[in-house]
Amino acid sequence: MADEIELKLALGAEGPEALRHHPRLAALTPTITHLGNTYFDTPEGDLEQARMALRLRRADDRLLQTLKTRGQGGGGLSTRGEWEWEVDGPGLDLQGLADLPPMAERGVGLLERLVPRFATDFVRETWWLEDRDGTIELALDLGEIRAGDRVVAIRELELELKAGTPDALWSLAESLADSVALRPSDTSKAARGGALLGGEWVLPEATSPASWLHRATVALDALADTGDDAWRDEACRAFQRLAELGDDALLDVPVDAPRRDDDARTRDDARLIAEAMDTAAWLTPSVGGRMLRLARRLPGDVNLA
Repeated sequence: MADEIELKLALGAEGPEALRHHPRLAALTPTITHLGNTYFDTPEGDLEQARMALRLRRADDRLLQTLKTRGQGGGGLSTRGEWEWEVDGPGLDLQGLADLPPMAERGVGLLERLVPRFATDFVRETWWLEDRDGTIELALDLGEIRAGDRVVAIRELELELKAGTPDALWSLAESLADSVALRPSDTSKAARGGALLGGEWVLPEATSPASWLHRATVALDALADTGDDAWRDEACRAFQRLAELGDDALLDVPVDAPRRDDDARTRDDARLIAEAMDTAAWLTPSVGGRMLRLARRLPGDVNLA
């Protein structure tokens, strides 16, 4: 088992091309992989309810089985438990799955009821960046999620930390946001597939600055997949709420976080993001950069799907 530390970013329509031409990547040749994935769960969605994801992935001529557990974080940054191993196929390796600690308490009955639920197919372009701050794998995923006759697009960038500290992820993301329209995303492909399958998105409750940011981020994820402007209104209200919080609320962040000056910047950024969302083409490098800085100042402490 390994902990996956990742910063997930959603891209605007022109984001992929802008990303490829960014100075940090323009001189590098990415590795291109075609990935076909089938996600499994019980008909009742037991794994989804436990915020776990089980998939079979066809990567070129290899078949990989992966189990991911509940994520922790927010503002796009997450830490998850992950087990991955190569299997013979064509179906699941149930015995290997049963041997994993997260499955030990779930019983054989659950394993016997696992069925395919939805699929994701995408092309992954991968770059590796290494400097004194850390080693990061950048994965640009372009494709689609399919659940029955419902389809939504995948257009996201995942920055996975291979060595170093999470600060390296934030610094790289902020550098990319200088010219690429992107924003933090808190919803995994598995959770998006579950929402597509069920036809329903649910916003998390919010009581703290970090949880209001998480609520806004999930609302934007829902907006991207549904096109329903009601989700943009929900995100706007969450940013407005964050902008209205007083010093006492904002000072609930960890003691080693920046204090008063950053509190004012947090309110200003949240207010300006909310104002920008009055326009249809709200996701710009400037707005995305503000969202990243906001997320970096408010370390996530919520459970992620």
